[in-house]
Amino acid sequence: MGLYESELSGTMNPEPRTQNRNSEHERGTRNVEPGTVRLSDIATPALVLDRAALDRNIARMAAFFASGSCRLRPHFKAHKTPEIAKRQLAAGSCSGLTCATVGEAEIAAGFCDDVLLANEIVAPEKCARVAALARRVRLTTAIDSLAGLEALSRAAREGGASIGVLVDLNVGQGRCGVEPGEAALTLARQAALSSGITLRGVMGYEGHLQPVRDRAERESRTRQAMQGLVRTANQLRDAGLPCEIVSAGGTGTYDISGRVDGITEIQAGSYALMDTDYSGVGVPFEPAFWVLGTVVSRPARDRCVADCGHKSMTKDHGVPAVRGIDCATVTSLNDEHATISLPPGSTVEIGDRVALLPSHVDPTINLHDVFYVVEGQVVVDIWPIAARGYIEHRTRTRMEEPA
Repeated sequence: MGLYESELSGTMNPEPRTQNRNSEHERGTRNVEPGTVRLSDIATPALVLDRAALDRNIARMAAFFASGSCRLRPHFKAHKTPEIAKRQLAAGSCSGLTCATVGEAEIAAGFCDDVLLANEIVAPEKCARVAALARRVRLTTAIDSLAGLEALSRAAREGGASIGVLVDLNVGQGRCGVEPGEAALTLARQAALSSGITLRGVMGYEGHLQPVRDRAERESRTRQAMQGLVRTANQLRDAGLPCEIVSAGGTGTYDISGRVDGITEIQAGSYALMDTDYSGVGVPFEPAFWVLGTVVSRPARDRCVADCGHKSMTKDHGVPAVRGIDCATVTSLNDEHATISLPPGSTVEIGDRVALLPSHVDPTINLHDVFYVVEGQVVVDIWPIAARGYIEHRTRTRMEEPA
């Protein structure tokens, strides 16, 4: 059994098991008996999820897309957790799931039959895996070059598959994507002529506009960015090319791009869990997760140190916020330590638990193996973060362990 085949044999299970069997966060069963485990029993640092808050966020987003022609395609990369994705799909208003990596798509295909891999895939071995997925589910991926298109076409022919593609447009972020208009039309024409390829439309991510704080500015600039995307989609149709999908958006612009005529789906992800960066944008979703730590030092009246540092959450969008202690702030985040400034008269002691709200959902979750799902202070379930990391680099020994 080859590397990718052996990996797929484990990841295609609709209920993927946690890969890291040595983690101290796996001492119990996946489904814990309600009331038997409390937050105080968990080794720290750990990732905690408020199930009720999660469900409220999911329901709020599904309700928005229940009306209108645009649908939601939740981004699996935000949480990488099958149990959360299944809740998003069950809530309705979804066209399928969005993924960022081939490994995520392989796991998502175990419980979703319509997957968008919103990234350029060019390496031969990854293209072969995409072709294998396309034989099982409706699989669509992004292209912005002839080289990428040819690599996918070759893999599709060799694998006896039909791979769907969206032409990726640069709508202002300056990352991947061809320019709207003639460049996109030229690539779309070539895709329509390529064997093993099914042209399905266009996509464009206005990622540079997600964090814009001023609502009026964010709305104006987003609508302007979407003009090029919609105009290009119409150019494809006028040229007789298929363009059923026009995909865009994120949590910060879901209710702007999602109401632009011609946009068919929105790739929002962070809304389900929320981080402090998106909270500052003013979208109507609540924090549903946090990193749990233990106070290991109280060296001064105005300071304590917890064991949940940079190795348990990222700080690329800023240091985390302290939950539940008024006027407390994180002043620094080191590898193993979070230093917290405390207000006068604080009664925090060594051994107390602290909850920190991360600034960025996706990379923080990628650092953990599981979510501890809670109702109040009681752990009601443990959900594996099955798509964390890069599955192709896990050892054959671990991948071939019996279930």
